Amino acid sequence: MPQTLNAAVRRLGAVAIACATWLAVPAFASEPMWFVQGRPVPEARQAVDALAAVTADGLDPRDYDAEALRQAVTQAAQGPALPPDAAARLDAALTAAMERMLSDLHGGRINPRAVHANFAPPAERPFDAATWLRDAVAQHRLPDAIRQAAPTFPLYGTLRQALARYRDIARQPVWQQPLPPLPASKLTPGQPWAGAAALTARLVALGDLPAGTQPPARYEGALVDGVKAFQSRHGLQADGVIGAATLAQLNLPIADRVRQIELTMERLRWTPLDGPRMIVVNVPEFMLRAYEIRDGKLDIKLEMKVIVGKALDTRTPLFEEDMRYIEFSPYWNIPPSIARRETVPRLRRDPGYFSRQGLEFVGGDGKAVTTLSEENLDAVLNGSLRIRQRPGPLNALGDIKFVFPNNENIYLHHTPSPQLFKRDRRDFSHGCIRVEAPVALAQFVLHDMPDWNEARIREAMARGKSNTVRLQQPLPVVLAYGTVIARADGRVSFQPDIYGHDKLLDKALRQRTGRPQPRAIASASGAIH
Repeated sequence: MPQTLNAAVRRLGAVAIACATWLAVPAFASEPMWFVQGRPVPEARQAVDALAAVTADGLDPRDYDAEALRQAVTQAAQGPALPPDAAARLDAALTAAMERMLSDLHGGRINPRAVHANFAPPAERPFDAATWLRDAVAQHRLPDAIRQAAPTFPLYGTLRQALARYRDIARQPVWQQPLPPLPASKLTPGQPWAGAAALTARLVALGDLPAGTQPPARYEGALVDGVKAFQSRHGLQADGVIGAATLAQLNLPIADRVRQIELTMERLRWTPLDGPRMIVVNVPEFMLRAYEIRDGKLDIKLEMKVIVGKALDTRTPLFEEDMRYIEFSPYWNIPPSIARRETVPRLRRDPGYFSRQGLEFVGGDGKAVTTLSEENLDAVLNGSLRIRQRPGPLNALGDIKFVFPNNENIYLHHTPSPQLFKRDRRDFSHGCIRVEAPVALAQFVLHDMPDWNEARIREAMARGKSNTVRLQQPLPVVLAYGTVIARADGRVSFQPDIYGHDKLLDKALRQRTGRPQPRAIASASGAIH
């Protein structure tokens, strides 16, 4: 072997051993994909460039030995041609890295069930990364194939843009120092404050104030409007008053927001959102959207506020199931856990609650018992009777219930307490989801049953007699968890991590790589609460 070739191979080996483990990959007998006569083909350069660029999708190039492979391919292109064995090993290593990257980009890096999301794990979502990759290289369309492997749901693309923007924002000097303390417990419009200039600069950088906005002498005018815009994007009451919660959000490092976007993009890789008609509840946003996807375009038909499970002890679970029927004027079958923990003790303290709330006992034969007695209460505790609430104005489910059968006994329903929708934070339920606009939702659900117009829906809701209507076509319902929403106009909203799921996902991803967890995501979670 010529001396120069020996030197090149030694350099190549040194790079790989120092930066990766690709030399340990066995050489395959099949024709190399990335090399011809020991030289990398153009797709090899595209591949290593793609591995280095995965940060744009919130992935980490180190997971794919991107730098080592880039150096190895560069040296193979510039130095002597690689001998067949070395070329085969490098080819196999680059192939393995690309397949792993495509798989991660398409379906995520962890089993969602490990982070309290009961969606199908990667093994149950077929994606043949090997075939996808070989076809792309053979057809000379590798960059397009990589883009097409990513989630197609429109939110993913807007989050990708937001990720790039917030990384640029993080490099601006306005976050090098925290804002000064408030003059009192809160700052209200008209007060002087030493932080007005720094706050103006931050809000301009974030897009909550127009470029060129000059800081006022006092906290007033456009600056207050900018704070209101910031508050509305961060799950805060948009009153323009800077209290402890708003100041904490204003002082949060932008690196924490970058990580929050990355985690939301990871969730989108395994949350089933691809229609064509769906209902999606985004739990931390306290919002429901009903939409259709046609020709790749998202058409949101309906948006409304919702109330979800309490963060402390009755969290709404995350899963997908098909809605199959609607119950008008429903009974509320009180879950045994709620009956034991709340209803029976309440009835023993206040027997009149039984008749005021329209309650009754039901046996295994389905017959209703309307007599309140200690014997019947004991029967509830031992499981031989259950308690239900009759249809009526006080029924906890309101006058309509949307059912998608599931093991968690979760459903959508109306509520006799609509005033709670005025709250900014709306985790008040036992786990089920209360909807703000049930008639509009019923119209969307019954879209292909034209006899069920608005008047008939309202009449069925007001009748006071239980009636079940089965859907002609099942309608997917997804209970999702995304703490970042990015819109096509560039506006980005960040929601509190009310259940701590982002913190859990961040930990799972870092444990997968063995890298230490930085303070960023922990502080973001703490500051939001």
